[in-house]
Amino acid sequence: MKIESLRKAYGDALVALGDKDNRIVALEADLGKSTMSISFGKKYPDRYFQMGIAEQNMISTAAGLALTGKIPFASSFAVFSSGRPYDQIRSSIAIPNLHVIICGSSAGLSDYGDGKTHQSIDDIALMRVLPHMTVLCPCDAHEVHRMMKAALTCKGPVYIRICRADLPVLTESETSYSIGKMTELRSGKDIVIFACGVMVSQSLKAAEILAKQNIDAKVVNLSTIKPLDVKRLKAYVKGMKAVITAEEHNKYCGMGSAVAEVLCETGIPIGMVAVDDRFGTSAEDYDKLLAAYHLMPEDIVTKALSMLRK
Repeated sequence: MKIESLRKAYGDALVALGDKDNRIVALEADLGKSTMSISFGKKYPDRYFQMGIAEQNMISTAAGLALTGKIPFASSFAVFSSGRPYDQIRSSIAIPNLHVIICGSSAGLSDYGDGKTHQSIDDIALMRVLPHMTVLCPCDAHEVHRMMKAALTCKGPVYIRICRADLPVLTESETSYSIGKMTELRSGKDIVIFACGVMVSQSLKAAEILAKQNIDAKVVNLSTIKPLDVKRLKAYVKGMKAVITAEEHNKYCGMGSAVAEVLCETGIPIGMVAVDDRFGTSAEDYDKLLAAYHLMPEDIVTKALSMLRK
């Protein structure tokens, strides 16, 4: 299976969009070589603003640029782009409903070597609770490109959560994307797994293991966490014995909670595979960290089996 960098996809998409629209500007909080916004800065230095380690100022400046008719993309590590400037995001962007796209790079536990201070297990919760905010989480590099293009036409603020690791390519580059869309990547009749980000590929692997045990698992890429397509979500669970959500985020207030809020009155059993209310930690590699936090395909299989026994 082909593996591609979501961070490189972000930088490449930013350049491609900037080629076609000179209203696009990019702001960075001293991490452009990691988020890959530097690609835009090299081609369009007059539209690239290096703000230093000052995320609050970056967001306030992005708000000002949006008010002048620009379309700002503001990027940093997810833990910094969502947490440090939260008041500025709320007051200067979300309340006035400004069109600013915030990139949360190295999201979840994917910055495995830098520990809990650099790992975001709460950014979905922070962004999802804000009125007007659209929250997106691509599963692969192709989806990053399509998602950023769609974000241009979205009204109001947008938060895009980007994994640091290279991930398997699961979608076609020419597939259309629209905000709110969720995509069935594997059909099934017994149980449905809603996943986002890195957990989409983990869920597909889990479905293969379950198939060997005669359990037919449907896998849905829920890359738009907010707004949720409620009608489509309910359609996917119709006739299912159970629902599982899989995300690289705290089990509280993330994508799983969003799904549970919609399905709480249906009576269908819902199980969550997520970070169990813990901060991150350092590890030698990403897979070891995913294993330590029970975010591997085998953990999804274990959850599925327990749900089906109820």
